[in-house]
Amino acid sequence: MDIGFVLDIATEAIMVMILVAAPILGAALGTGLLIGILQAATSIQEMTLSFIPKLAVMVIALIIFGEWQIALLVDYFEIIFERVRTITF
Repeated sequence: MDIGFVLDIATEAIMVMILVAAPILGAALGTGLLIGILQAATSIQEMTLSFIPKLAVMVIALIIFGEWQIALLVDYFEIIFERVRTITF
């Protein structure tokens, strides 16, 4: 096993991690930004006000993108298991 092989696996793992996390984190970021602008415009400074909408939007994003995320992870693990079978020391 050479360094290039390990770097390829690490690069693919990071890309899969970014792709899986992006929809939920993006939804939370957009919701937080929207609520922050609304709080600034109305001068409501309640810290817990943004928690429930963020949580709700993240659950909706998980419902929408969850099947795709699981499929992406399953495909990645199948590729990794195939590579493990072909490793020679």
